[in-house]
Amino acid sequence: MTDMRLNRRQQQIVDLLTGDGEVKLAALKERFDVVEMTLRRDLEKLERLGLARRTFGGAIAHGRDIELHERYAVMLAEKTRIGRIAAALVLPGESIFVDGGSTTLQLVRHLPADAGITVVTNALNIAGELQQRGISTIVTGGVLVERTSTLVGPAAVAMLSGMALDRAFLGTTGCNLRHGFCNSNMHEAELKRTAIRQAAETNVLLDHTKFGARDLFTFAALDGVARIVCDRAPDGELAEAIRETPLQIAAD
Repeated sequence: MTDMRLNRRQQQIVDLLTGDGEVKLAALKERFDVVEMTLRRDLEKLERLGLARRTFGGAIAHGRDIELHERYAVMLAEKTRIGRIAAALVLPGESIFVDGGSTTLQLVRHLPADAGITVVTNALNIAGELQQRGISTIVTGGVLVERTSTLVGPAAVAMLSGMALDRAFLGTTGCNLRHGFCNSNMHEAELKRTAIRQAAETNVLLDHTKFGARDLFTFAALDGVARIVCDRAPDGELAEAIRETPLQIAAD
């Protein structure tokens, strides 16, 4: 049986593939400071799991169906716990924003269907899940990012800018000391920043493999959101930096 467990570096490579569709060995070697053979073994494992297809000098995302199905099986237990914790923060009658991602999907799966909640989302797969559960749903307009099944761009930002939200629940591809919360797609990062402005409280959902990771586009500083919801609290310098801010940590 194939081992579905990914280490922190491998999970970050999956996140890069999801956001960019392609990774290069040279860039990965510089980013992670490991030898090329180690990275080749990482890509071989991701290919066995159906999460990537190796190419000359790197790898590409395996395809849309893989990204929206197989990827959700990675660290599923951790993401399920995070989703349960996050759902418990939502009060009856609230209006919330939930963006795309495999961890935020677990949040909506734990929302009570009879609490009068309204969910605004830019993610088509999350909208489909909410529809099945009979939860009031508003989907933003925008341009479809096929790899992540999210809607982004000026139409999505304009619609979200006209809303008053009780809470926002956002995913992230990295959380680090210097750059805060990051994303690999600049349009998705822009929509996250808009959600933060429109929400009375923002929660970022992430598993422990995201701690210390960074990506190109920052959407919030460490003190720019109210809470992180995670399966395991960070340690080291990142934990010390968080203690210097009002940022709360909700962990299992």
